[in-house]
Amino acid sequence: MNDHMNSAGEFADKVVIVTGGAQGIGAAVSAAFGRARAAVVIADVDEEAGREHLLRLQAAGTRAMFVRTDVSAEVDVKRLVDEVLRSFGRIDVLVNNAGVFDTKSILERTVEEWDRIISINLRGPYMMAKYCAPALMQANPGVIINMASTRALMSEPNTEPYSASKGGIVALTHALAVSLGPKVRVNAISPGWIEVRDYQKSSKRERPVHTPGDLAQHPVGRVGNPEDIAELCLYLASPRAGFMTGTNLVVDGGMTRKMIYEE
Repeated sequence: MNDHMNSAGEFADKVVIVTGGAQGIGAAVSAAFGRARAAVVIADVDEEAGREHLLRLQAAGTRAMFVRTDVSAEVDVKRLVDEVLRSFGRIDVLVNNAGVFDTKSILERTVEEWDRIISINLRGPYMMAKYCAPALMQANPGVIINMASTRALMSEPNTEPYSASKGGIVALTHALAVSLGPKVRVNAISPGWIEVRDYQKSSKRERPVHTPGDLAQHPVGRVGNPEDIAELCLYLASPRAGFMTGTNLVVDGGMTRKMIYEE
């Protein structure tokens, strides 16, 4: 019996919210929960992507809804939770996946640009947890999965707000685990290089190409794909991960463990 079959019984009566659920990692996560028979809520700021992915999920037989949501806006977060509870009556799993990334010199980046990334990537997951918490505690155990990043642990130049927001997610994860336990389990995933260009809405989708050097950076010999993260989300949301909370799982093909010297 494959993993999806194993998961089917576990999620048949569950309701899962995935923020940023229309493209990239979020699209794979929402589809995976759909295959596992959960009712899936796509919360995404991109209306075009959200509608397109909703049709894809529904065509596959998933009970699904799309709610246009800006996770940095408290009014949007509250409305999302209200709509989900009105439609489904419960929330069992929250996947805080929505996030934005950019690069800019610290000498040029404005404070407003810093605030925007922090508000989406860090304040957003906090507000989602806050407003979903009563329903998640009722689910007992409810589950929160926060998408951090290996950039919480290492950096490229000019990525201060993104790295800070993802470091914050790791800390927020253990804080929420302690505050909401034992009724809610909270874990983080730190993906490494996950190729998402072929998981975009159709108007933006590209076929990815990787050089031998790209592959060689990873001890497993390949770049990651969104399904790698989706499979871990299914596990973390299931009773099989019942003794896991407050932790951060690095999923990066070994990239952060490999020393790289300039030739």
